[in-house]
Amino acid sequence: MAAVRSLALVVRSTDVFETSSVVTLFAREMGKVSALAKGARRLKSPLQGGLDRLGVSDIVVLHKASDALDLLTEAAPVERFAPLRRDLAALYAGYYVAELLNELTDLHDPHPKLFDAARITLRHLGEPELRMRRMLRFELACLRELGLMPALVACAHCGAALDPSGKETWFGLVSGGVLCDACRTGQPHVVALSAGELQAIRALASPGDAWRELDPGSAGLTRARETVGAMMSHVLGHRPRLRPLLGA
Repeated sequence: MAAVRSLALVVRSTDVFETSSVVTLFAREMGKVSALAKGARRLKSPLQGGLDRLGVSDIVVLHKASDALDLLTEAAPVERFAPLRRDLAALYAGYYVAELLNELTDLHDPHPKLFDAARITLRHLGEPELRMRRMLRFELACLRELGLMPALVACAHCGAALDPSGKETWFGLVSGGVLCDACRTGQPHVVALSAGELQAIRALASPGDAWRELDPGSAGLTRARETVGAMMSHVLGHRPRLRPLLGA
């Protein structure tokens, strides 16, 4: 068994036997890991404090080549996110981050950029005025990192550039992004987006700060929330369990 050290976000934990736990971790260097933490619930366990849900810990895992659970041997707390302890809405948003990491990723498939995006998102969930926009950006970061980012500039079907002055754009959930008028016909699960609504999604997906300027009460952002939510449901095959708690 090879020992691997990494920073990891604690996604979930389930009690097993009398004193142990099975934990799901999203590690920066290893991706999602399911591991047995022997004796983690003993009063003087060296793992205590390092397995708090939604905390970042420095872990050491013994990786097993078979289908058996990996073995967690060390877990030292590195970062705890204070807003999650005092703000219920922020905690629900944190749980949704964990839900997406758990359901969208495969075991032992590392995505360091996604780990970093999750960590940054959790740090700033205590800002109510930006919370929903940050969550939308995290959803889009998940899609981008997993190779599922929708086309937002050119037609997803034929690749033709879209007219930026157009008043309305077709968006295909199955097609994987925006569609030109010629390709829209016959495509299933298509919704219409106004120029402002599409611009809001583009701003949320961009690396700059334009997303901060979006009006949280605007119809464009509301429609962007609905469209991104529909994309996540399509990718997962079901509506995310915790997304409704975000008010989306």
